Amino acid sequence: MTMESTISPAPERPVPSGPPRSKKSWRDSDTAAATVFAAPSTIGLTVFTVIPIVMSLVMSFYNWPAFGDKSVAGTANFSDLLSSPEFRRVVLNTVVFTVLYLPLNLLVSLGLSLWISTMRRGRQTLRVLFFVPVVTPIVANVLVWKMIYQPNGLIDGIGQQFGVDMPNFLGDPNWAMLALVLMSVWQGFGYNLLVFSAAIDSIPQSLNEAASLDGVGPWQRFRHITLPMISPSMFFATTMTLITTFQVFAQPYLLTGGGPGATTETLVLFIYREGFSNFALGTAAAGAWVLFAIILVITALQFLFQKKWVTYDV
Repeated sequence: MTMESTISPAPERPVPSGPPRSKKSWRDSDTAAATVFAAPSTIGLTVFTVIPIVMSLVMSFYNWPAFGDKSVAGTANFSDLLSSPEFRRVVLNTVVFTVLYLPLNLLVSLGLSLWISTMRRGRQTLRVLFFVPVVTPIVANVLVWKMIYQPNGLIDGIGQQFGVDMPNFLGDPNWAMLALVLMSVWQGFGYNLLVFSAAIDSIPQSLNEAASLDGVGPWQRFRHITLPMISPSMFFATTMTLITTFQVFAQPYLLTGGGPGATTETLVLFIYREGFSNFALGTAAAGAWVLFAIILVITALQFLFQKKWVTYDV
């Protein structure tokens, strides 16, 4: 018996009835399915993002009260804001907050992530503990820090035990901004800690081991191995933190209310008050677009200069 006689022929596949479908009909059906799946997100993006953005741009060129008739203002809202001492003050407060908050946040999160990376046990537990303030409601964080800062609070109580008079951190113009920055760093550094921890864990151990065998010290290993290899993560953390820092609102609104005076009033808090306290929606929209322009310029500069210090080919 030959091999050919033992192999039975494969059954013929049934031929579908009707005319064959062309490639165009298949493409049309795929396009229709993609349209159906993308429609909900597209509608949501249009209704809740695109239309409000366009409306805010239109409102910025109007005298637009919450109640009553609106009138065309042209660029008056922008010129009034840029010439207003109060607006320049809140912009300066926002810049001061950013200059203090950003390096502190990065130093604390990077330092702790480097320390945690050297541990053999408890690394995940510490990361979770440090991330807890990030997911804790900001109102709860502020209540805790108010009990720490306020007169007869934790710091004041410790000072009284040693006969030291502590300042009123939230009521003293010289201390209010610093108190706000420290509270914000504690509340926000956990996110960057996770970013840096993931980047440090991805560095091959063989590189540090080879450098150690060659007699390279810890600082030189950090400078020439760790820092270049985590530079993309540092660029991401710096960019995102800078953007969110310029948009800071909840911390000053809940902790100090922008006071004492206007020493901790930030740009977004100013926009909120113009819109929902003074009901000057046109001025608030113009302030929002000024904030957008500031963030856009700074972010563009970051992307422009990142080629000089971010390493992607290691």
